[in-house]
Amino acid sequence: MLRCLRRDLPQLDVFGLGGDRACEQGARLVAHVRDLAVVGLAEIVSSLPRLRRIFLRVLAEVDRARPDLAVLVDYSGFNLRLARQLKRRGIPIVYYVSPQVWAWRRGRIKTIRETVSRMLVLFPFEPPIYEEAGVPVTFVGHPLVDLARPAPDRSAFLAELGLAPDAPLIAVLPGSRSREIALNLPPLLGAVDQLRLARPDLQFALAVGPALDARAILQAVDGRRVRLVEGSTHALVAAADLALVASGTATVETALLGTPMVVVYRVSPLSYALGRHFVRVPHYSMVNLVAGRRVVTELIQGDFTAARVAAEALSLLDDPERAARMRADLAQVRELLGTPGASQRAAQAVREALAEACAG
Repeated sequence: MLRCLRRDLPQLDVFGLGGDRACEQGARLVAHVRDLAVVGLAEIVSSLPRLRRIFLRVLAEVDRARPDLAVLVDYSGFNLRLARQLKRRGIPIVYYVSPQVWAWRRGRIKTIRETVSRMLVLFPFEPPIYEEAGVPVTFVGHPLVDLARPAPDRSAFLAELGLAPDAPLIAVLPGSRSREIALNLPPLLGAVDQLRLARPDLQFALAVGPALDARAILQAVDGRRVRLVEGSTHALVAAADLALVASGTATVETALLGTPMVVVYRVSPLSYALGRHFVRVPHYSMVNLVAGRRVVTELIQGDFTAARVAAEALSLLDDPERAARMRADLAQVRELLGTPGASQRAAQAVREALAEACAG
């Protein structure tokens, strides 16, 4: 979105929270997103003092710089509190990537209605929720529709990794945060062990996210024949016959690339006990939520065991018709996620809001 904005507004001054790519687009970071990465309700409690310090630093910079517009991205626990403070300061707010009000804590819509000038949403089922609540909303589609692309040459890509193009490949995506890795990787590696026993012809590659320590993951892999892949997750998933994917954005990426998958996830027992009664959705995976039905298998918390993962994986590998049906279902999900150009549409909405703010 920042890249698209700068095409028409090259002198735009941007500051706030972001990552390395935001820096590449000229954003001045008050704090890096890695400082905000917390998984699970129990873990959030222990991180509150650090998050509060970041919150106050952001407000101090807001008071110093007096921005014309705020664009808040996802991260509702932090951003909705920030929205109240920005509203008191008279700063218009565009919210990009909706909080999951459709899943839990729907009462947050009241805060959104009181503070947000326009909500920009990624998923087709979200606009009616905000329209009913009286919140101006625009469906821009999912930016990953543009970004999720296979390698130009699958065989060359696999050969570069030392993998055989003609042998079945399973991609392992255990998550993008260290806490997710700690909880998801052990049972996934257990599934790898069982799958290798059942199907010696299988080969495995594990996607290492940019914020992760590859050396720590290599140590956890502990000599298994699992290739670690950094910086080429989309190419890896597209090249794979099957993906074992931690629930989250990676499931959307995998759906867009058309790769059959098994979705897994685990949080700490305390976080699960605290949060399970507040979640009110029929599915955990975004793929199933977008489809409005079960397209992919979800193994969550107690159901997420090495044996269950291995069994589901073998079912897909050994049943070509089932795998083909899933690919067809994933193609329908791709259509529902919108046409290319989501980031440009989001940037256009921000430009319009900025022009209105400056004119006022």
